[in-house]
Amino acid sequence: MLIGELSRRTGVSERLLRYYERTELINSRRRANGYRDYDDRTVETVHRVRALLAAGLPTRTIRQILPCTHDTALRPCPGVLTSLRDQLDVLDQRAADLETARRLLRRTIAATENTADGLPAPGTRTPTPR
Repeated sequence: MLIGELSRRTGVSERLLRYYERTELINSRRRANGYRDYDDRTVETVHRVRALLAAGLPTRTIRQILPCTHDTALRPCPGVLTSLRDQLDVLDQRAADLETARRLLRRTIAATENTADGLPAPGTRTPTPR
């Protein structure tokens, strides 16, 4: 199938499909006229790539994992569990960083609300005692 058909069947733009091919997540054969020709299995591969991206995996890890995928399961391949655990550690750290930022923002909002009641509106002058 041509790239336009693959795009329609997967809901992924042609530009993104070309990126997947450049990063070796999918591959194609070239027709005599130079057009990319994908087989039907590529549709499922694209769906797997999208699912793994949604899980937060970078394309370099997905490239390592794809040969180990079968339907929705992973077969044991060397290094796969280590890569998945490493990525989980990255996501856990991001979540912790976000939680810290959220706590700080909440405290800042609360402190601002508490002091705003006694302050004049921004841009107004306060009378100076004489």
